[in-house]
Amino acid sequence: MASESDSNSMVLRPDKTRVFHLFRLLFRTKLDGHVSIETPSGMEIDWERRRWAIFFSILLQKILMFIRKPMAWFGSAIEYWMNLVTENRGFMSLLFNILTGRVVFPKRGSSTYRTVIGLSDTRVELDRKIKPTEKKYHAALSIMAAKLAYENESCIQRIVRYPWNMEFLGFYNCWNDYQKQFSTRAFMFGDKTGDAELIVVAFRGTEPFNAVQWCTDFDISFYQIPRVGKVHQGFLRALGLQRKLGLPKELSGSRVSPPYAYYVIREKLWDVLSRNERAKFLVTGHSLGGALAILFASILAVHGENWLLDRLQGVYTFGQPRVGDRNFGEFVEQYLDKPKKRYFRYVYCNDIVPRVPFDNSALLYKHFGTCVYFNSLYKPKVMKEEPNKNYFSLWTIIPKYVNAWWELIRSFLIGCVRGPEYKEGQPMRLLRLIALVLPAIAPHFPQDYNNCTRLETSHALNKRLV
Repeated sequence: MASESDSNSMVLRPDKTRVFHLFRLLFRTKLDGHVSIETPSGMEIDWERRRWAIFFSILLQKILMFIRKPMAWFGSAIEYWMNLVTENRGFMSLLFNILTGRVVFPKRGSSTYRTVIGLSDTRVELDRKIKPTEKKYHAALSIMAAKLAYENESCIQRIVRYPWNMEFLGFYNCWNDYQKQFSTRAFMFGDKTGDAELIVVAFRGTEPFNAVQWCTDFDISFYQIPRVGKVHQGFLRALGLQRKLGLPKELSGSRVSPPYAYYVIREKLWDVLSRNERAKFLVTGHSLGGALAILFASILAVHGENWLLDRLQGVYTFGQPRVGDRNFGEFVEQYLDKPKKRYFRYVYCNDIVPRVPFDNSALLYKHFGTCVYFNSLYKPKVMKEEPNKNYFSLWTIIPKYVNAWWELIRSFLIGCVRGPEYKEGQPMRLLRLIALVLPAIAPHFPQDYNNCTRLETSHALNKRLV
């Protein structure tokens, strides 16, 4: 893959942008020479159509970076409070323990400390009613792994080893060369101890209170892969794109330092799969993690890693944003959808994240692969594109709010109707209340995606997924 300087790319630079730079964007007649945008010499961009998209992308990133510290502090306080209540077995029990001097204080980084994501859906056991021989087993295992990827290493190891009774193979905290920090995480496990037949790689998604990761989601910078297509540069950066090298097939030196996600995970897969010729592997992730999952498989194709691609069982993503343009999608489909479908993109109801970046004449981002869309009754339908593909449609405003009310009511009923494992806790019900004002937030959390994979029983769907 060519280096950034040789590529047809557009890089937004909110770090160099001041307020007056930002508003000057709205009145410029051409792109050349503006401090907020870097492009190769001679490259042409349809400035009139992209002006507002670029403006809002930079503005949102500036706002997020301004509030990143209070946002992180607030998130940390909320997370600690939720763990404090959980460790003391509920709010009333916590009050009693305070009065009696027996408060159990949670320890960050311990095997029992959970993130906001983990505490919004507390299920840690796999659904034993779904057998490994069933077609939906891979999806059900993938969402649990994608959800678990948000947790710390100790917590992940504990759950993989028990109650899953599987083999933990590695935890990866990887470098982002643009953010200059370790911001990309993933873990790997085998479906049984020793001689595993299925290896799973799960990428962590966007943390709810991590402003830097939200900047990655809102950054519409793109990177042109020669003869392949345009790719969302923010996601490529998280995977291992480097300023001077791009994403070459091999890095110089016997070891990758600092660790870039694509290279260290690819090396581990080579090692594990070479020791068991029967083993296959899955790649999965939720939200940003879903984008990294499909891009990981895509870059394997770009680099001609046919030996690994032949061992790829499938890519399962949940609430995944768009990652590239039409040309990129057509390139990847040659490898992942032929001769059989291996890429499945799960979308639940009104989740906003699968509907960004926008699929319009300004941004040109396109989904590809098989979309498995679920409505709020958890009824699935295989589609090329989810309904209301850009979310902000006047015709869907009233249905969104009606649906938000229904999801709040459902949160009190589902445990009685479907069983105690589906009962929603207070954190998820609070999100349902917030959704009455902002209906895009609650549907994105893993709770509903977990329900989708557990409750899906359509034989017709299973046939279409083959």
